[in-house]
Amino acid sequence: MAAPVLDRLQDSFATIAETIERSPGMLAMVVPRETLVDCATRLAGEHAFDLLLDVTAVDWPEREPRFDVVYHFYSTTHHVRVRVKTRVPLSDPAVGTLTPLYGSARFMERECHEMYGVVFSGNPDLRPILLYEGFVGHPLRKDYPKSREQPLVPYRIR
Repeated sequence: MAAPVLDRLQDSFATIAETIERSPGMLAMVVPRETLVDCATRLAGEHAFDLLLDVTAVDWPEREPRFDVVYHFYSTTHHVRVRVKTRVPLSDPAVGTLTPLYGSARFMERECHEMYGVVFSGNPDLRPILLYEGFVGHPLRKDYPKSREQPLVPYRIR
């Protein structure tokens, strides 16, 4: 059942995707960041991808654009997955938010912002979710020093 769905997806996104690859039960594509929100809107509306499973990033310090922002979508109707990547430079590490389409994007984008420094334009709440307020830097970037000490934060008893 997955093959016809993946064929339709491949045809549908051939004009906007930079690359499209197939693997068993999954389609992986790279799209320009300007078309990311449109791509996700089409996945959700036209192709029944109703779950956003994950938002993360990959840091490539030697490459420009430096970051791949990676999204995993799942269709509970068709039982297939789609991986969508978009590339963002260090000088402007921003992509549009998917919070209007997927409520779960709110927290996943917060985590990705905190760990990699990618800004999700339009997300109303990019406060730290895993680290404390005042943490300096983005610990999953490959140039973040492992031995870096953070400023001490007083322990508050409530």
